[in-house]
Amino acid sequence: MNHHQKLAYYFILALCSSSFIALLSVLLFFLCRRNHSHRQLSDESPPPAKPSARPHTLIDIYTATEGFNHRRVIGEGRLGTVYAALSETGELIAVKRIYPWLVLSNNNAGFGFSSVIKSLSSAQHPNLVSITGYSEAPGERIIVMEYAGVVNLDMYLHQNADGAFLLNWKHRVKIAAGAARGLQYLHESMAPSVIHGCVKPSNILIDAQFIPKLSDYGLNYLAAREKRGLVGYVDDEYWKGKSGQGNCKENDVYGYGVVLLELLSGRGCEEGWLVKWALPLIKEMRFSEVLDPRIEYPSDLKPLMRMGKVALACVGNCRKSRPAIGQVVAILNNLETQVCV
Repeated sequence: MNHHQKLAYYFILALCSSSFIALLSVLLFFLCRRNHSHRQLSDESPPPAKPSARPHTLIDIYTATEGFNHRRVIGEGRLGTVYAALSETGELIAVKRIYPWLVLSNNNAGFGFSSVIKSLSSAQHPNLVSITGYSEAPGERIIVMEYAGVVNLDMYLHQNADGAFLLNWKHRVKIAAGAARGLQYLHESMAPSVIHGCVKPSNILIDAQFIPKLSDYGLNYLAAREKRGLVGYVDDEYWKGKSGQGNCKENDVYGYGVVLLELLSGRGCEEGWLVKWALPLIKEMRFSEVLDPRIEYPSDLKPLMRMGKVALACVGNCRKSRPAIGQVVAILNNLETQVCV
């Protein structure tokens, strides 16, 4: 190889080396970009899974509630009594003691209780009361939950003479939309999906910002055939099936429709009377007769009329024709945007 050939060889080699280094630099640049993007996506990923409900001894629960002191009672429902309690860390919590007579008289009340509660405790949604623990002993089934206040929708609408005045139309639409989103999470985001089983105003807690939180979800199996507090919030088909077979998503949608009628009218369910009274009025477009007369009508009734039609679809149709809760959420989210801006 002569001198000129050597120069050409080294020149080409230098060019190739430079090109390789440049190419390597470009590849490294894009790899770094990719890794940075991957880190950004990781940073934006969902929060870690919520810790499963942990077991508590009956002694711990007894201490936290001061021996189930009646002064700590903040609510009573068809399943049990709720107490305000202090955890071992000093945090305010809610403790639901399933009625002992219900536990003893119902074989299902004890079947797989801890497994059910652990599964339900995985729920993470702003419109659900979070379950954090449980306790079980002979004749005792206890659920530990976040403390979400003592005021529920039933108190606003039916138990306090001034409550309805505090709950204006914006608040009512906001509550309706939030409750629907909580129900949608149970039906569509939980695996397996969770049936609430008893959607009604007393199971919808309301905080100071009028944000609703559903409670008692997934617990209806503890008293599936107990009519007290359930009649009127499930359809007639519920009672025709065997124990537990009436629990289905369509029944949750029915109960939600009744809640919508209560929000619109301010009237109680009265074991199904409300549906029989309101449906003909909505069908005949006599909508002003349905609205709660205790608060001033909004200037634009269209959003509330739409809400009434959603209620009609939820309770006026057979199970096969009822909308899925996801469809209801889409409409209520839109109404919330119109009314609550």
